[in-house]
Amino acid sequence: MFKEFKKFIMTGNVIDLAVAVLLAGAVGLVVKGFVSDIMMPIVGQFTGGIDFADLKYVLSPALVDAEGAITTAENAIMYGNWINSIINLIIVGFVLFMIVKAYNKTKKPVEEALAAPAGPTQEELLAEIRDLLKK
Repeated sequence: MFKEFKKFIMTGNVIDLAVAVLLAGAVGLVVKGFVSDIMMPIVGQFTGGIDFADLKYVLSPALVDAEGAITTAENAIMYGNWINSIINLIIVGFVLFMIVKAYNKTKKPVEEALAAPAGPTQEELLAEIRDLLKK
């Protein structure tokens, strides 16, 4: 069983998948940094200095005791983070689109297989039958 597992793990497809997963994680971190550190300040500038990450709808505020310590944490819907995630998705999708488009340009165009010569048309067959019946 160990030999079978070793053979499975060492196949090209599994190694390619592992590399793809690791690269996807790294690209995800780069894109997240790009969105939060570069794009969102620009978008915030056009929206009046709003930072989407801070946007939230508070369901119940945090409770603080007399000493200033938080006894119950705030319960809020962080829809600003969701907006950041959507922008992140759009950027990743666009980058992947551009990569695939560039990759497709580098590939040689696939020549369409020559169609097999078509047999006689229906009219030709009927003409042959007519000619045979005349004889």
